[in-house]
Amino acid sequence: MRTKILLVTTVQWPSAARLAGAFANLGAAVAAVYPRGHMLAASRYLSAGYRYKPLSGANSVAAALVAAEPDHVIPCDDRALALLVSLKPFAALLQRSLGPLEGYDTLLARAPSIAAARLEGITAPLTLAIPDRSALPHLLHEVGLPCVMKSDASWGGEGVRFVGSLAEAERAFAALRNPPSRWRSLARAVLRKDAHFLEAARHPAPAQVNLQALVEGKPATSVFAARDGKILGALHMDVASWKGQTGPASLMSRLRCPAMDEAAKKIAARFHLSGLHGLDFMRDRDGVPHLIEINPRATQICHLPLEADLPACLIGAGERPPVTAARQIALFPQLLTAGTLPLTVFRDIPWDDPGMLSATVGDAMPDAETTAFIDQFDRPSEGPPILRRRA
Repeated sequence: MRTKILLVTTVQWPSAARLAGAFANLGAAVAAVYPRGHMLAASRYLSAGYRYKPLSGANSVAAALVAAEPDHVIPCDDRALALLVSLKPFAALLQRSLGPLEGYDTLLARAPSIAAARLEGITAPLTLAIPDRSALPHLLHEVGLPCVMKSDASWGGEGVRFVGSLAEAERAFAALRNPPSRWRSLARAVLRKDAHFLEAARHPAPAQVNLQALVEGKPATSVFAARDGKILGALHMDVASWKGQTGPASLMSRLRCPAMDEAAKKIAARFHLSGLHGLDFMRDRDGVPHLIEINPRATQICHLPLEADLPACLIGAGERPPVTAARQIALFPQLLTAGTLPLTVFRDIPWDDPGMLSATVGDAMPDAETTAFIDQFDRPSEGPPILRRRA
């Protein structure tokens, strides 16, 4: 009997469509719940699709769970994960897919999750929740300057500020904590064609803001598949290029790293995790990875069969052959500039799913002129943006 997978996404990221192809090529029946306009609708690998409705998110995800009757549920973004965790009537299925749900109160909060990692002996920067503005001077003294401010329930590089003084921290705290005005949320809903901003206009809520000690270095990331707290397979990457100051990675270099392996094992065991998960690190100038964030859901490289095939590990299928032996991998759709990439870089373009590819980049292939690309493949060595600005 075919394994039934349900992918859940609330954003327009292509990673969900890539996972659909990965699981389908392993023999699984793949269904998905996704918002209007998602490239999943054009994927050849989807056996069933369900509409995600931003103004009734939990209800639309619950309806998809009932209709799809999946063996595994895979959240593909943080909002999707939070919605799933809130659906207590499906606790048995969700625990089988994700692990004990009570652990996600900690995993979805930046300061408590990093505190839990530090208790496990994982190298990670001090991260503290800010209760209110008056606590900033004391907490900045503990964390040190410059540092990073991050809000909970933010993703894709948003909700992050680098600060070098108390005045900057106070401005950043106000910007991150206070919800946008109702008029601004309404304008965003229209301009971005995203009804989530309508919900923000109806129910504005302050965000939890955190301080994190700054680690000078370059980003790295891990992804792993787990079942009942045991690692089934893992991949580790250094990030060679990324969007903006804190945006998603575009060019990655695969590697083996015992410290990242150990961090993944400890996080999986502490929270008794199941499913696909990610960890973000900063590698300091001595090469030591510092865990800066836990992503308890599928991330953009989970579909890749390399040293391990995570979807295959998760459903117990025979692993696919490695997609490439290249060390560097350019991720879709951020990097599709074939003329500027060295031939040694593997271009992770979904040629096997032409409908999804066309829905993502239109008629621009093979040059992909309409997609965002990055023309800088070795980022400055000075470290995070705060240090570059001071220099």
